[in-house]
Amino acid sequence: MTSPGTPARTPTAELVRYFLRLGLLGFGGPVALVGPMERELVTERRWLTKEQMREAIAVCQSLPGPLAIQVGIYVCYLRGGHRGAWAGGWAFILPNFCIVAALGALYVHFGGLQLITAIFYGVSPAVIALILHSCYRLAKLGMEDWLQWLIATGCFVVTVILRFWPQTPMSSRLARRRTTSSSRRRI
Repeated sequence: MTSPGTPARTPTAELVRYFLRLGLLGFGGPVALVGPMERELVTERRWLTKEQMREAIAVCQSLPGPLAIQVGIYVCYLRGGHRGAWAGGWAFILPNFCIVAALGALYVHFGGLQLITAIFYGVSPAVIALILHSCYRLAKLGMEDWLQWLIATGCFVVTVILRFWPQTPMSSRLARRRTTSSSRRRI
């Protein structure tokens, strides 16, 4: 699966350093982490081609679990084999686990304090901005022509409409008709 433009192997220590740094400094959830991974691994480090990254994301999206960790382990497997996948995967997962456990313990212990609640609410817009930026980068990576953008936009519009559909006045009238007609049938 390696192409002529990319070297066959990356040293395990280099994989561990990169994914340890990403695990320590990256936040915002799986989608927010895949954007920086794509930029660094394809453009800066040239560990993967754009097509290999697209394939890695597609394969990992079809599996259950967090996307970024799966993409990271898959990249480590491609670049370092089984040993690289094992070492890089642990380097990526362990810092995240420790940080989330520590934040959870802090929130449980100090969650009633107004300052702590304000900090958690204050970080939320930054996380949302990171996720939106990464979604845009991933969309650019996966979309090749205007037709794909049109289909994606249509799917987004339908999703938003259906999300708010039960709250429209027309839907409440339809719901009343259904319950009225079903109660008449029982009699």
